[in-house]
Amino acid sequence: MASEKFWKHMSNKESFSWELYNRAPIVGIVRGVSMGVMRDIAKAYQRAGLHTIEITMNTPGAAQMISMLRNEFQQLNVGAGTVCNLQDYEMAVAAGAQFIVTPIIDEVVIKTAVAQEIPIFPGAYSPTEIYRAWSLGASAVKIFPASQLGVQYIKDIAAPLNDIKVLPTGGGSLENIKSFFEAGVVGVGMGSSLFNKKLIQDRDFDGLTEHFIKIKAEIGR
Repeated sequence: MASEKFWKHMSNKESFSWELYNRAPIVGIVRGVSMGVMRDIAKAYQRAGLHTIEITMNTPGAAQMISMLRNEFQQLNVGAGTVCNLQDYEMAVAAGAQFIVTPIIDEVVIKTAVAQEIPIFPGAYSPTEIYRAWSLGASAVKIFPASQLGVQYIKDIAAPLNDIKVLPTGGGSLENIKSFFEAGVVGVGMGSSLFNKKLIQDRDFDGLTEHFIKIKAEIGR
């Protein structure tokens, strides 16, 4: 059965590394790039000392990219994002995804990941949704879209929900990432502000590496 295959995969020695994650708790979100560009991005990412990267499942060839990254970049935690249902989940884990990120609360997906001991970061917006995701067993709750809520919202929800680990996604940048960590988050998800489109279009991967290093330095890592 498929579930047996997934459990076997998750039980191997190459599962998600919290040690690597905590060295630089930034989840880089990659969407809509080619396989070749993905490989170059991953090289820059690894050179900069970043370790946790997410490929969205609505990227063409996402499963193949996840498999490639798992095979070629052992110092990366490779995950799947935009996982909206069990079919997405099964495809992602079969490809080798070491963690799962969802934009919504899908109870079946969350419970399956928890049962198979795969870290999962479900997306939530309101305090009720955040609490629900956490109570279902989320490793951390992805506050999404953080760009609409900002750092003050993170501080506001931390007062009554101080035991919940949160990972705001969207809205983080070189200019404000430090303030999110000062508010007590366990990580930040970053997409276009991390993966600078112009640098990627120009194939300036040395410049992209430097960009990554600057962002990492803002959180003192």
